[in-house]
Amino acid sequence: MRCRIVLACAAGASNKDVAAHLGSTPHAVGRWRARSVGHRIAGLGDMPRSGGPGTVTDEQVAAVVKRTLKSTPKNATHWSTRATAQETGLSQSTVSRIWRAFGLQPHRTEAFKLSTDP
Repeated sequence: MRCRIVLACAAGASNKDVAAHLGSTPHAVGRWRARSVGHRIAGLGDMPRSGGPGTVTDEQVAAVVKRTLKSTPKNATHWSTRATAQETGLSQSTVSRIWRAFGLQPHRTEAFKLSTDP
């Protein structure tokens, strides 16, 4: 969308015409036009946002994923977010976010089990 805005503006169209043609707003077209003029191609990328840097390293994420997939805790059949958090030193919500990002659900079994119920 950003590239289409800049190309249409370079062809000489007004902000209002470009917005109507691309389904955007004149304000957004003006913003991308100004950024492309001021920063050229680099202006079309995402600028840094507010907020602190992440505190969880890639190695910590890899350790949580490996522990979840390759081992089981003592006296349990699968890892819980709280047990994993205790073992790794991370918070329970951080472990939960990592699991969600990788689609991990250790409480769900992947094996077929025959029922002994008559």
